[in-house]
Amino acid sequence: MTTHPSDLVTEAFEAQRDRLRALAYRVLGSHADAEDVVQEAWMRLVRHDEATIGNLAGWLTTVVGRISLDLLRSRQAHPETGYGHEFTDLVVTPAGEPTPDEQVALADSVGFALLVVLDTLNPSERLAFVLHDMFAIPFQEIGHILGKSADATKMIASRARRKVQATDRSAGPGREHQEVVQAFRCPDVLR
Repeated sequence: MTTHPSDLVTEAFEAQRDRLRALAYRVLGSHADAEDVVQEAWMRLVRHDEATIGNLAGWLTTVVGRISLDLLRSRQAHPETGYGHEFTDLVVTPAGEPTPDEQVALADSVGFALLVVLDTLNPSERLAFVLHDMFAIPFQEIGHILGKSADATKMIASRARRKVQATDRSAGPGREHQEVVQAFRCPDVLR
């Protein structure tokens, strides 16, 4: 039986939605997966007794972190390959949003490089690095998500940081990615 959350909880969740989506995207590197994770967090909230949640933002961060971690581990155990797996998510932008050219340029300069670097980390390292270094979540909370002590979590994040710093800075987009960007900028190439 599904319970219905109070209007107050629904509003509080909606106020957190963008932050949760950003967190999941930075951990997973996929807009579609991030949306799925946030939706799953909502479903868990609906099924949970809201009276037992003392800190909704913290509870939601923990839930999104754990779901993301499970998804990363699942990817590692069962890697997917298929047509177009090297391309990022395709997104249709509404009027007033940055143009696809602008989005490609931004993703090309920052987002893709970050995702390439994050892919070198194992799931626990990736989660600890993203939650602490990008969202300033304390190690104690991250340790709770990972099932580790705060000190062990600090070590995991430190190892991740060293790997990120050691990654060759020129390991950005390869030739294939550059061809996709060029084709996207010059549609005649696709014909």
